[in-house]
Amino acid sequence: MTLSKIYTTNENIKRTDLSKKRNKTPDEYCVNCDHGLFEPDADINQRLHAKGMTQDQVQEVYDLAAEKMVPMVAQAAGDFSADREVEKLVEHFGGPDKWKEVSRQLLAFGQRNLPADVLENLSSSHEGVLALFKMMQSDEPGLRKKADNPSSVNEQDLKSMMRDPRYWRDKGPAFVSKVTEGFEKVYGQ
Repeated sequence: MTLSKIYTTNENIKRTDLSKKRNKTPDEYCVNCDHGLFEPDADINQRLHAKGMTQDQVQEVYDLAAEKMVPMVAQAAGDFSADREVEKLVEHFGGPDKWKEVSRQLLAFGQRNLPADVLENLSSSHEGVLALFKMMQSDEPGLRKKADNPSSVNEQDLKSMMRDPRYWRDKGPAFVSKVTEGFEKVYGQ
């Protein structure tokens, strides 16, 4: 067999293989979207068919979209949602400067009194932050990291407690009493 016959035979085999794999219409694509993130789209299938894509190639396009594009869109949506949550909190607390101060206090309170995973969950939504704020205002003891035992208070804890608005602004009797007991334990007075 000559070289030109071998080449012609190989080209015919390639064309025959491609024509077998290529669907005659875009409606013949059988795309598997078991992931449930989206469904096959007739317009996309039409465009892919116009480019001569095979069943396997079309499936790969859909698989790549599920693997790469959907997580990127979800991340963008999450970022957008987080921005809206912060905007609501800024408005709720009376502006960016007040929100900055309240958020600092909430973080300090949460780190002192809550397990890290609880603090993270609460701080991930507008409603959670408002619940954390309410806990801070009422000195909610429900999820304490440390026991409510003044003997476990150290000097750093006392300084932090004195910076808490419940001590210096609200002068909450229960909170002031805790600070006083803490001083007595730490300094022996």
